[in-house]
Amino acid sequence: MAYEMANSVMAPRRSEIVSRSSPQNNPRPHAQLKAAVKRTTGAVVQRKNFSNCRRAVRVYAAAVEESVSARKTGLALMLDEGTRKSHSMAENTAFVTGFFKGIAKKDSFARLVAGLYFVYEAMEEAFDSTPNSGVKALDFKALRRLESLKEDMVYYYGENWRETVKPSPATKKYVDKIKTIAAEDPDLLIAHQYTRYLGDLFGGQMMGGMATRSLKLENGKGVKFYSFKDIPDASEFIETWYTEMNALDLSQEVKQAIVDEGNVVFALNIELFSELDGNPFQSVFALAWDALKEKFGSSERSLAGGDK
Repeated sequence: MAYEMANSVMAPRRSEIVSRSSPQNNPRPHAQLKAAVKRTTGAVVQRKNFSNCRRAVRVYAAAVEESVSARKTGLALMLDEGTRKSHSMAENTAFVTGFFKGIAKKDSFARLVAGLYFVYEAMEEAFDSTPNSGVKALDFKALRRLESLKEDMVYYYGENWRETVKPSPATKKYVDKIKTIAAEDPDLLIAHQYTRYLGDLFGGQMMGGMATRSLKLENGKGVKFYSFKDIPDASEFIETWYTEMNALDLSQEVKQAIVDEGNVVFALNIELFSELDGNPFQSVFALAWDALKEKFGSSERSLAGGDK
């Protein structure tokens, strides 16, 4: 029976299998299944020419284990638990008061956008150039932020912003870190994907709405960074992203190094925000991650029958 079950799904990656065996729906189109098959088995496997049954059965079994939430296992769980202290450090800086103070000033918000532009420029250039298969697997086009940030930079600084805006000291330190690990230890880029993109996807959407109201921005202007138009359901997307990450073939040592780098990323973000008018934006990072964890916590309770 296990053979027939594995054969029937054409040995897709764990994320595609989870989408079939649980309420979570994979946002990637069915047309990409053959590419996923190729990544999993090393060759396109047809339904009647199944060359890697044992591998597919193991993948299927792992996917069933994770069908409630991929966040509860593997590297996803390690990152969640291993960065908890760093998250608390950001959270415990009077973040609600600071948040509202920060979005009350358009120039402060513009400086935040500028810092994020340089950070994402370094990140996404590294993702483009790295041969690292794990980073490539987690580099979903829908997450990319650089083009949106360019639009925001024009809004705040004008068409010639490239000639006038330079990275701050904290931003330069952050960018240098990204470039160093991209050259020396690209597995650690996964920590940067995890820490920035996931927080942006959940908490960032809330942040964009609040900034628009507080700063009286024109509808959609200056907050393109926070709009993920190609991700209609953030919780489903992140569940898929976690599942993809858990499926990476990484040693325990490398996984721990990624967790350690995740804490470094939190610290770099806190330094970046600390440059802005009395630490107002440390709150942004904390609020983003609060939103993410609350959303997943709520989803998990619902799946377990906890929400009546």
